[in-house]
Amino acid sequence: MILMNDFKAEPLALREAMAQAARRVLESGWYVLGKEVEAFEKQWAGVCGLAHGVGVGNGMDAIEISLRALDIGPGDEVITTPMTAFATVLAILRAGATPVLADIEPDTALLSIESVRRCISKQTKAVLLVHLYGQVRAMHAWQALCREHGISLLEDCAQAHLATWHGQVAGSFGSAGAFSFYPTKNLGAIGDAGMLVTQDQSLAQKAGRIRNYGQSVRYSHPEIGMNSRLDEIQAAMLAERLKWLPEFTERRRQIADAYRQGIDNRLVKHLAEPEQASAHVYHLVVIVCERREALQSHLNQHDVQSLIHYPIPVHGQEPCLAVKRDPLGLPNSEQHAAHCLSLPCHPQMSDYDIKQVIDAVNAFKG
Repeated sequence: MILMNDFKAEPLALREAMAQAARRVLESGWYVLGKEVEAFEKQWAGVCGLAHGVGVGNGMDAIEISLRALDIGPGDEVITTPMTAFATVLAILRAGATPVLADIEPDTALLSIESVRRCISKQTKAVLLVHLYGQVRAMHAWQALCREHGISLLEDCAQAHLATWHGQVAGSFGSAGAFSFYPTKNLGAIGDAGMLVTQDQSLAQKAGRIRNYGQSVRYSHPEIGMNSRLDEIQAAMLAERLKWLPEFTERRRQIADAYRQGIDNRLVKHLAEPEQASAHVYHLVVIVCERREALQSHLNQHDVQSLIHYPIPVHGQEPCLAVKRDPLGLPNSEQHAAHCLSLPCHPQMSDYDIKQVIDAVNAFKG
């Protein structure tokens, strides 16, 4: 079976480096908020071209803490997409703010700027832009929109590690960028981990307090915080995995290019190509098929795993049935959720694996 992710196939050199990093932490005797976290925070913030990184427990917490650090909470609205992992909207709810859902563009599955315009109100305090599947687009337009309305731009970069727009890295366009390092991400830990990055020193300092009980100095708590800290052992292993990220990212692009060139089936459609090669890091390669269930069954019979990202849009989830949304509705999101399918695209795939996937998709007759 060609898997969506195959961690066991990762290079031995990488696995040994991670084991050595873990031993280094064990031998240090310091396991929480130590030198490993501090070093990785600086390293990842630097990769993003920013001054500050705040390591947290996971990507959802990175979003919530970013909102709280910007004093966005009860009575405030945050516009985002229904085509995302539920954690995106859950973070808004946990911060006490009100999510408002705008529709997506059908050719990219990314948030529609015109739909967002229709959702802006006097209560709007931020747009939470999700770089879905690893693609970054039209960032200058998003920055201009937020400036025009005096609202914050936040980035959910959980799937967009190293994606760039005109040389600028995802996570650096707004007030803060939130990253997940969940194991399946392009840069993944061996468990839960996350980070928010920012150029704003005061925001970073407040976020650093919030993640650690609201503590400024030991036993002094000037504000209500939470317990969301990046572990030393995860930071140490992420630093090792980061060394491989450029190579792994290039391999993902090669796989995606092969699919785009090789998959030729009238029943299957590709999403739009990125406007710049560097603007997509292919956390996921997603195709669209009206006969999705039949295609997924067909692929499984040909030993190709596939997944759906995401089968139920946020406004179809039980806690969000009454959530505010674009007054014209969310038809593109609903259409995409009904027909999208993710193909394997991980760095350990061989050329033979790629050909097997292509041949299997092309053999689908509906």
